[in-house]
Amino acid sequence: MNSHKVGPLTIRLDDTGDCFAGRADESVLCGMERLGYRGIPVGCRGGGCGVCKVRVLAGDYTVGKMSRACVSEAEQAQGVVLACKLFPRSALTLAVVGKMRKALPCHPAAPAVPCADPGTDRCP
Repeated sequence: MNSHKVGPLTIRLDDTGDCFAGRADESVLCGMERLGYRGIPVGCRGGGCGVCKVRVLAGDYTVGKMSRACVSEAEQAQGVVLACKLFPRSALTLAVVGKMRKALPCHPAAPAVPCADPGTDRCP
């Protein structure tokens, strides 16, 4: 894992086929919110509630600190992480798991919602 790619990185949701541009300095959860998925349950945004659980099917990434009550070491070894703590280093393909899966709309509904300043864990 050398340096982060500069510029937009394609994040693909395998469940819906939707893609959006992510950034290495922005969590995937912020990127999903920019996609306009207003129905996605957003919990603590700090890696402690497990609402935003996804499985990385393809791509290179880093993760921040997550509660082991939400994601076990065995799950993480299989690519299961929390979107609020998932930072892409390349294009990613994700499958939504857990509570968040039920909230995925069939089609993106609303215009993009801007994320907070890069480098923070907080989105609007």
